[in-house]
Amino acid sequence: MKDYLNKLSNVAIGAAIEVHRELGPGLLEMTYELSLQHELQLRGYASERQVMLPIQYKSMIVPEAYRIDLLVENCLVIELKTVESLLPIHSAQILTYLRMSNKHLGLLINFHNVLLTDGIKRLVHHFPS
Repeated sequence: MKDYLNKLSNVAIGAAIEVHRELGPGLLEMTYELSLQHELQLRGYASERQVMLPIQYKSMIVPEAYRIDLLVENCLVIELKTVESLLPIHSAQILTYLRMSNKHLGLLINFHNVLLTDGIKRLVHHFPS
């Protein structure tokens, strides 16, 4: 599983770089989300956009507690941003998403960079062996 997740994250990063190369910075987050999903599909990977997930708080269920921007192959969480710079809260957000969805690997990608590689963070939550 670990090798597959590593390969999948590399594919997703390559796809994001291709999208950024074609579109450049400065567009709406939704533009990058749709384009990245399309690029992943062109590369043969399934993904879902705006995946709503519930959480349980004590005895209460919150049915639409959060949305994952892109869920690739039902195992890689991608959170997209178009902000001046990534903040610690953005990393905390994706770590919460990973924990709540019981996923292990996430990518935080900020398309508001001249070089996209400056805006990519890989986050792990209990990586499987």
